Amino acid sequence: MVKKIALEEHFLCPEFIDYWNPTVAGMPAAKRENLLNRNTDFGEMRLASMDAAGISRAVLGLAGPGVQQESDVATAIRNAKSGNDFLAKEIQKRPDRYSGFAHLPMQDAKAAANELERCVKDLKFCGAMINGHTLGQYLDHPSLEPFWERANALNTLIYIHPTDPVSAAPVLEGHPGLRRATWEWTFETGSHALRLIFAGVFDRFPKARVGLGHMGETLPYLLWRFDSRTGPEFYDVGLKKPVSHYIKTNIEITTSGMCSAEPLNCAIAALGADRIMFGADYPFEKAEEAGHWLDTEKIDEAVRTDIAYKNAERLLGLKA
Repeated sequence: MVKKIALEEHFLCPEFIDYWNPTVAGMPAAKRENLLNRNTDFGEMRLASMDAAGISRAVLGLAGPGVQQESDVATAIRNAKSGNDFLAKEIQKRPDRYSGFAHLPMQDAKAAANELERCVKDLKFCGAMINGHTLGQYLDHPSLEPFWERANALNTLIYIHPTDPVSAAPVLEGHPGLRRATWEWTFETGSHALRLIFAGVFDRFPKARVGLGHMGETLPYLLWRFDSRTGPEFYDVGLKKPVSHYIKTNIEITTSGMCSAEPLNCAIAALGADRIMFGADYPFEKAEEAGHWLDTEKIDEAVRTDIAYKNAERLLGLKA
């Protein structure tokens, strides 16, 4: 069993449960209760799952949507800070096992930038996790330029986690099984990352770094087509470099929720093994399953250790 650093691992603190409850309203009561217990646990259950998967360190991020569904800006700013302070205290109890992603009030670009800097510099978090759009506003919105300027200066990872789209995609109407994690979140989150590229965010802020889970939300499969259809011959989008350049340069991905050789091999071929990190997506996925998969997948041993923990050490400044 290779040791691992796991990203996209979730938690909840008491004042955020009401934000989270609507996301699991359709689940059976026993499933909701189990997820709540595991999200709010920082002790035996979580550590036992980590140990069974070979996870030496988990980077914890708030289970969404959090303050990104908060309509009052002052409340969002106050609650985000409180949630980050809560996480920092839990990390202090087990600094050998836990690290953190900041939760940010994206309703206010300056406040979000200041909280990101506080979390990175003072709380020693290794980046931020943003749960998709904030009340329908995506991260490419012009009002968020001050945030990206700060993220660029800090050279820290901004991890985009899936959330429900602003409005349900009509193409999925009548097929509830395609909603959310099955398919809807994939094209929602991949499209969100593409908005940043097409808006020129990475041209203006070349050190900005975005994280995507689920083996890159299908983007590694589509590099050639993105480039083919955005050149002068078809549609000139005004970027300094091909779309694939930004995916290969400014985006880092994790294996969260994707325990399969095919997407892994594609991601390695498209992006390089040095931009892929391990993730389990606990407690929404089984950490033990993700750990066993990476331990037994037929890949070069150097690639395995890079994905398991070395890339996270190098890219996020962590210690396995």
